[in-house]
Amino acid sequence: MSSSVYIAGVGVISAIGNNVAENLASLKNEHAGMGDITMMDTIYRKHLPVAEVKLSNDELAVLADLPANISRTTLLSMVAAKEALDDANIPNFKTLRTGFVSANSVGGMDKSEDFFVKFLADNSKGKLRDIFDHECGSMTELVADKLGISDFMTTVSTACSSSANAIFYGTRLIKNDVLDVVIAGGTDSLTKFTLNGFNTLMILDKAFCKPFDENREGLNLGEGSGYLVLVSEKVAKTLAKQPYCKLSGYNNSNDAYHQTASSPDGTGSYFAMQGALKKSGLQTTDIDYINLHGTGTHNNDSAEGTAIKRLFGPNYPPMSSTKSYTGHTLGASGGIEAVFSVLAIKNKLIYPNLRFETRMEELPFEPVKELLTDQNIKHVMSNSFGFGGNCTSLIFSAI
Repeated sequence: MSSSVYIAGVGVISAIGNNVAENLASLKNEHAGMGDITMMDTIYRKHLPVAEVKLSNDELAVLADLPANISRTTLLSMVAAKEALDDANIPNFKTLRTGFVSANSVGGMDKSEDFFVKFLADNSKGKLRDIFDHECGSMTELVADKLGISDFMTTVSTACSSSANAIFYGTRLIKNDVLDVVIAGGTDSLTKFTLNGFNTLMILDKAFCKPFDENREGLNLGEGSGYLVLVSEKVAKTLAKQPYCKLSGYNNSNDAYHQTASSPDGTGSYFAMQGALKKSGLQTTDIDYINLHGTGTHNNDSAEGTAIKRLFGPNYPPMSSTKSYTGHTLGASGGIEAVFSVLAIKNKLIYPNLRFETRMEELPFEPVKELLTDQNIKHVMSNSFGFGGNCTSLIFSAI
């Protein structure tokens, strides 16, 4: 059994940048990615802000070296996964036992929506070949094939904790000597299906979201993709550069309180964070930064905050929600925020919680409001909490 699992490479694309360097620059410059809807044909244009990746499918296809007629979710996945693998630069990669564990929640819904607009108007119209990758697993297979990975592949879909669970699972595969290298994370694109669904739940903010603010009004949907390259201790020793850090703790807990809401007392959130700490052998006082799930909804922020108060009080580490930059990228959020957590350790940064103004009445703490640099960050906790009470916390630790 491998004693430690290391992060050898990172890749990300989101509303604030098309690669790691651009995302990091936006985080430092406090540049958010929200704006008017431009990619989708929807009645909510100019009414509901979203955080879109600023590239068309044709432009993404060039970066991904894939056909433009496949789903946007697949294209986003390929761009970030390839960047992560290139960044890792693993010697003799093809001789190792490799895996691709990828998460998403919408699959190729965007292409299906386009098909049904034409088909419902005239059932002789619409091309079925354009929606061959509708289901969530098809994009995992396509990207794995493109990356040259055939030993192991699987898809995780547990709502907004999906890609955190993919990273969790990939780590276990390495620790139990099933694989040597795993590219793990997730992807999701904006679709009318998700926009309409979240709007029906009445949890979308008509302005830019304000996570953990007393006057928060909801979330902004986003899209993107984020992956880590996880390697065993043996592989880590062969790398030309030192790994970014290691994944020291992880845990999943499900409170099963409600299909689309967290338990008011944050039961799932509490046990996810507590379990990750136990796995890592760390104490609450060892955590230097929490990347909050922090969606900006009344229920989510209250539940997560209550759990943090119960577990960490009275000594609270700095914390913030980077969804104030990227919007809520659903199945991709855990992967994107894992990359941001790794970058926080490497670059000694704590990101601000953009647009925060007023502390929540029920909490004795508030998120960081300004970029903090030159921080001695050894341990970062990243929270990803999904529908159905599926809650996962990851802890990244400096080497």
